[in-house]
Amino acid sequence: MSEPTTTLGDELRRIRELHKLTLRAVENLTGISNAYLSQLETGKVEKPSPNYLYKLAEAYNVPYDLLMEKAGYIVRHQQDAPKKRSLAGAALSTIEDLTEEEEEELMNYLAYLRSRAKKPRQP
Repeated sequence: MSEPTTTLGDELRRIRELHKLTLRAVENLTGISNAYLSQLETGKVEKPSPNYLYKLAEAYNVPYDLLMEKAGYIVRHQQDAPKKRSLAGAALSTIEDLTEEEEEELMNYLAYLRSRAKKPRQP
């Protein structure tokens, strides 16, 4: 089963929403206009400048190299990346205001997903 592909814009929107930020709040943090941020998230801008990606990485507390990779500036070879990392996973790991209930639900859901992946599918 192949992994669903998400665009850079999809990932940026998801990370912003995880941090409970509005486009205006991100504009205030980064100096990037909310109109441009909206274009990024909707895919109208597919390859923003590395400078903007750096500002977003800082604002969202995610690894800059992952944003650069998602934008197509970095191409990793299999031997360079022994463990696949994702922007969603990086973003989740930086959220500091999760409640105990949210953490528990995330752990339960992860356990469920992993248990499903281990079971062979029936025809």
